[in-house]
Amino acid sequence: MEMRSARDAGGAGSGSRGASRKRLSARDWADAALTAIGEGGLAAVAVEPLAARLGTTKGSFYWHFANREALVEAALARWEAVSTEALIEVVEAEPDPTTQLRTLFLTATAEAAEDPLEVSLLATADHPQVAAVLRRVTERRLGYVAELFERLGFPPEAARRRGLLAYTSYLGHTQLHHAVPDALPRDPAYLESVLETLFKRP
Repeated sequence: MEMRSARDAGGAGSGSRGASRKRLSARDWADAALTAIGEGGLAAVAVEPLAARLGTTKGSFYWHFANREALVEAALARWEAVSTEALIEVVEAEPDPTTQLRTLFLTATAEAAEDPLEVSLLATADHPQVAAVLRRVTERRLGYVAELFERLGFPPEAARRRGLLAYTSYLGHTQLHHAVPDALPRDPAYLESVLETLFKRP
């Protein structure tokens, strides 16, 4: 459960006006920044439009962040936690490696298809802050998927290759879904066939 800030500079006014103003946490701002990135790329992270979206003032922003770069850093850390670490926690609750891989692949693919955020981040991969988080996330994801294939009994090198194939399949599916959705089969059995290929032993 998210802990909200005890104070918010955007609501620092006196009387009923200050009391009625929404109190926001740093996470609220980070989540709003991620929504903006998904909609318009990194350039869409601007304090005044985000304050308007959140129904507050710039004072609230400066209560939590020194500058825009700090907000971008917090937003990217939030994306890393939600899109990777939180999903891994869900997967780890499953009882066996086959179920874990199926859950990971199908859940990640479905969520990325609904949210353009990852595609937007990949489009700005040359930005130093984005490049750093993409590198960490990619290494974490590839390592984890390879670990799951090892749990299935694949030798380490084969597991790494399978993990890379699974991850590039996920990225390709995500890119096509947002760029040229008609190029993808509408039959949900398509993703099942991808999994069958990944699980198939030589």
